[in-house]
Amino acid sequence: MTWYKNWFDSEYYHILYKNRNHNEAKNFIENLVSKLKLKDHKIIDIACGKGRHANFLNSLGFNVVGIDLSENSISHAKKFENKNLKFFVHDMREVFSNNTFDIATNLFTSFGYFKNIKDEQKTILAIRNNLKKDGLLIFDFLNSKKTIANLVKKEHLEINNINFRINRSVIDNFIIKDIEIIDNGKTYNFQEKVHALDLYNFTELFEENEMKILQVFGNYNLEKFDALTSDRLILIVQK
Repeated sequence: MTWYKNWFDSEYYHILYKNRNHNEAKNFIENLVSKLKLKDHKIIDIACGKGRHANFLNSLGFNVVGIDLSENSISHAKKFENKNLKFFVHDMREVFSNNTFDIATNLFTSFGYFKNIKDEQKTILAIRNNLKKDGLLIFDFLNSKKTIANLVKKEHLEINNINFRINRSVIDNFIIKDIEIIDNGKTYNFQEKVHALDLYNFTELFEENEMKILQVFGNYNLEKFDALTSDRLILIVQK
């Protein structure tokens, strides 16, 4: 089983990241809606997880479809479905629905998981084909240069009486997080592995698939991107 299917379907993944900042996510979405003047658009949230961004977009009046490979995440997200909010188990490398959506979102570093760059290219092509003509992709990725420069190599966390021992490294241009979990005397091992892609890499990926980067931001307040200091790499890309 691939690392991402194994890890993202694990209960420990959701425990480790249970304190993600929902207010930050809401502020980010509100800033995007205002900045891009989004209104009455049909949105596909790609790699939606448990649906926190999709839910909030729907609460603002958007028709939203969320897709994710994790059956457990989609099972949770489906509890919040309504006529304008639907969730499906789906591999983002495959087209969900051709020429259907005004907006695609791929948020919180939900890309760069694949060992083969061809799978990354296939994902971009699938995203493009999900979009209508002139449709927009909102793409939120880590700033790999700052992440690597400030890498915390070892970390120990205790959450719900569960010990998480985390080791981080950079190998073959992948940012790797090895996670050892000790729960009730039993030990489990997982891994996160994200391709350390930068703005140049993404510019090439999008151009190869006839997409154009329109705007680049460096954080959730949509401030200017700086490769050395920005927390995020946020791209607005047009088909």
